[in-house]
Amino acid sequence: MFKIDDILSAAKKRQKTIVFPEVSFSDRTFEAVKFLQKKKIVKVLLVGDASALSLRNKEFEKFDIVSPVTFPERAKLVKALYDKRKEKGLTMQQADELEKDPYYFATLLVECGFADGMVSGAESTTATSIRPALQIIRGKSKKEPVSSFFLLMGKNKFLQNRPILLADCGVNENPDADTLCSIASQTVGSAKMFGLSPKVAFLSYSSKGSAKGENVDKVREAYEKFSHKHKDVVCDGELQFDAAMVPQVAAHKAPDSPLKGEANVLIFPNIEAGNIAYKGMQYVGGMHALGPILQGLKKPVNDLSRGCSVEDIVAVAAITAIQAAFGEEK
Repeated sequence: MFKIDDILSAAKKRQKTIVFPEVSFSDRTFEAVKFLQKKKIVKVLLVGDASALSLRNKEFEKFDIVSPVTFPERAKLVKALYDKRKEKGLTMQQADELEKDPYYFATLLVECGFADGMVSGAESTTATSIRPALQIIRGKSKKEPVSSFFLLMGKNKFLQNRPILLADCGVNENPDADTLCSIASQTVGSAKMFGLSPKVAFLSYSSKGSAKGENVDKVREAYEKFSHKHKDVVCDGELQFDAAMVPQVAAHKAPDSPLKGEANVLIFPNIEAGNIAYKGMQYVGGMHALGPILQGLKKPVNDLSRGCSVEDIVAVAAITAIQAAFGEEK
């Protein structure tokens, strides 16, 4: 059985420093970092005014807190931001001002090695949370996208505690076949990071030619490119959701599929389909959804759903620590 406790234990062994830019205005984040620090799951670094936070709550005195205005290495961060964005027209004066933004400041702490990863998004949109990472940390390769996945797990009558990864439900709006192939490759790596044996399904409204159209062709092309590139990974496409996930249905719709209705990595044709599916599985299916977890960045920065719980923040922080360690170990 795959449990959140397994994720927390794996993170605890790594002891990575994770920075949280929202604790000054997020009660959920504060409760999460108290748990993370008490259980020593990660090393917690908070963004804010230490004096003001301590006056508000004495418990803040137990934490390492850094301010974008008084940070000793502030000049280094401003210079790093300027160097990253000067080609886009950013001036040094603008960089000096932008560094004061908690999301940019926290991202710069990761970029410059003062933290191993960042978690935010409980109080902001995905764009606000990850835009600094896309501008500063950037992707591992110009040829590869930055994408995201959701980890769904928990007691579910149908899945019977089998975790699944859904991608991309949060970043790439309408990926082409090459981008879908890259997203699948990244998600396979993420599945392996959790110790899972990936079984990849490229999803569509068609199963093995049962319908025709440009979107079907795109998904089929992505599958063909991926299967040629990853001959050691069990995969199939194009498949409808039920043909990918239900053995009885797969036996009728895709009898020759190597997945046999047991896919655990689902690649959606666009963000609309993926986002609708994960929310349906979370709220109607009773699954626990963690994410969107970003993949393809040089260093880990992760977003949260604004509907997240304290437990979600704890789990995503642990996943971020595992990503940081996994990147070093590869």
